[in-house]
Amino acid sequence: MASVKPSVPSGTRDFSPAEMAKRNFIFDTIKGVFRKYGYQQIETPTMEKLSTLTGKYGDEGDKLIFKVLNSGDYLVKADVKQLEDRNSNLLTSSISEKALRYDLTVPFARYVVQHQNEITFPFKRFQVQPVWRADKPQKGRYREFYQCDADVVGSKSLLNEAEFVMIYDEALSLLGLKDFTIKINNRKILSGIAQVIDKYDSIIDLTVAIDKLDKIGLDGVIKELLERGFTEADIDKLKPVILLEGSNDEKLQKLREALATSEIGLAGCDELETVFNYLQYTPLKKATLELDITLARGLNYYTGAIFEVKTNEVAMGSIGGGGRYDDLTGMFGLKGLTGAGISFGADRIYDVLEELNLFPASAVEGTKALIICFDASGETFALPLLQKLRNAGINAELYPAGAKLKKQMDYANNKQIPYTILIGSEEMQTGLLAFKDMESGVQEKLSAEDILTRLGA
Repeated sequence: MASVKPSVPSGTRDFSPAEMAKRNFIFDTIKGVFRKYGYQQIETPTMEKLSTLTGKYGDEGDKLIFKVLNSGDYLVKADVKQLEDRNSNLLTSSISEKALRYDLTVPFARYVVQHQNEITFPFKRFQVQPVWRADKPQKGRYREFYQCDADVVGSKSLLNEAEFVMIYDEALSLLGLKDFTIKINNRKILSGIAQVIDKYDSIIDLTVAIDKLDKIGLDGVIKELLERGFTEADIDKLKPVILLEGSNDEKLQKLREALATSEIGLAGCDELETVFNYLQYTPLKKATLELDITLARGLNYYTGAIFEVKTNEVAMGSIGGGGRYDDLTGMFGLKGLTGAGISFGADRIYDVLEELNLFPASAVEGTKALIICFDASGETFALPLLQKLRNAGINAELYPAGAKLKKQMDYANNKQIPYTILIGSEEMQTGLLAFKDMESGVQEKLSAEDILTRLGA
């Protein structure tokens, strides 16, 4: 058999034990906060029916769905010509009936409709699972990556939005971030702005342009708006709104004045004020909450509050985002069920923690003690001690007898095991074991009970 050069598919990655330990630290921290706020974990299949996914992400999104070819007898009636057509976007059911999930939101909507008689509303769920997109791989963009989502469906209460702010604040603070901003806006306010300048039909062009303010500056935004058909008079009305300054309360007051003739715009202001009022009773730990009128993420998707989270400690894109959406389940026939949700960008959070050296030593702690012996009798002597260590919650290993001492010590060093326990004939006779701190090099003779105490049992 010819040898095959080992590699992974483009846009995917292996994760080493150290990387997995750090990733699990992030996931476990976020999951713990989700549970504290009443969210329950679910999982959905890797594959969904192709009909479940297509048409939910727009034309461009549909092109990025990984379709799974039918196999075996299912391919008997397949149109081979269509298989050979690389430009064919939607394969017929005779060729492909399934696809890898593109995100966690559409499968969640399907789950809610399918299990509506089993779940309690409002339904608060979280998911931490991989998704797949047939995108062009590049730095920071992969074809397989994890999403970390929390959503509540079946509740119109703005307490949910306030709790999302608290969840971001608590989780990111626990992860060690000290300076980050939770930006908030409301889709209704953006609609109101378009309405008061009589450009409601151009709301997409308006928000796409102002969303770039941080990147291209005011002059760049004005230039883009003019190119999209806005007039100088429109821009004169927009400038005071785009460049809002002051506290969140001051910004809201100025928005109310600017949107006085827009019912939907004022409704958006009322919703934000309600969220701010809720948060008066729960001071944030580390986060800064900022009303940012230029925030317009997912405009076609969201219908109420919009969130985006950015760290101020390193140069990085958003590390979280979300918002409220109406009629989440309408695509599957269950109308009128509103929802709201947020997501943590786990991969970017990993990069931030790595750059700031914020992963605690406990996050990557593996084996704490390695028992070293030289023969079968030492191995037998060591087994009760090994069990005591593990019963006490101490990660411990016994190196199989027969290897030379240097090989066993190298094993401990390579795995960064902090302590070794050496058992030879003398140790078995006296009951005093050679206990070594691998970092300091200090070695002493201790009883098994003293070793348990020393290791924190």
